[in-house]
Amino acid sequence: MAIRYDSHNTLRAEKLACLRGDLLLFDELNLQVGAGELLQIEGPNGSGKTSLLRMLAGLSLPEDGEIYWNDVPIRRQRAEYALALHYVGHQTGLKSGLTGTENLRFVVDFMGGGGIGVALETMGVAAHAEQPAYPLSAGQQRRTALARLLLRPAPLLILDEPFTALDHTGVELMTELIKRHLDRGGMVVMTSHQPVEVPQRRRLKLGT
Repeated sequence: MAIRYDSHNTLRAEKLACLRGDLLLFDELNLQVGAGELLQIEGPNGSGKTSLLRMLAGLSLPEDGEIYWNDVPIRRQRAEYALALHYVGHQTGLKSGLTGTENLRFVVDFMGGGGIGVALETMGVAAHAEQPAYPLSAGQQRRTALARLLLRPAPLLILDEPFTALDHTGVELMTELIKRHLDRGGMVVMTSHQPVEVPQRRRLKLGT
């Protein structure tokens, strides 16, 4: 099933609560992101940034509240919602013994898409495509992981510290890809210790 960019796409969360053990990280949290918008989640370590992204990606459940994609709870449309987004976590998620090509092939076989060679070339790691992931530098592994974003169109990108381990050139490349995604009508929810210089950026601060 193809998921298209649409000016009416909306991600919305209402009254989310997150517990870690007995610690309440956040409560009554509301957010909304529309087509062409970037929401940057900020806050100190331990404030629940990664937990929130995992909830928004449908990978974990909130203690309370509801998350909606186009006004339908994501728990009622899990398969469709999974195709509407890309999630790249703080860890690369690469299988260390597999090559870059093999890692991306696994994603394509599971979620669909294609263009593995083009994706790796765009991210500047085509020369390492047939090497196992484990000897690659942290920056090369990050670029390989981010190449997943180019394998199939998805309007929603959920990114946890995507600039980690990237050099200046890598940060510029990723920023440009984010800008193009927003210009196409996509949306981004992300964490980053550095600001993302796009005019459509809004901020949500946790732990205040």
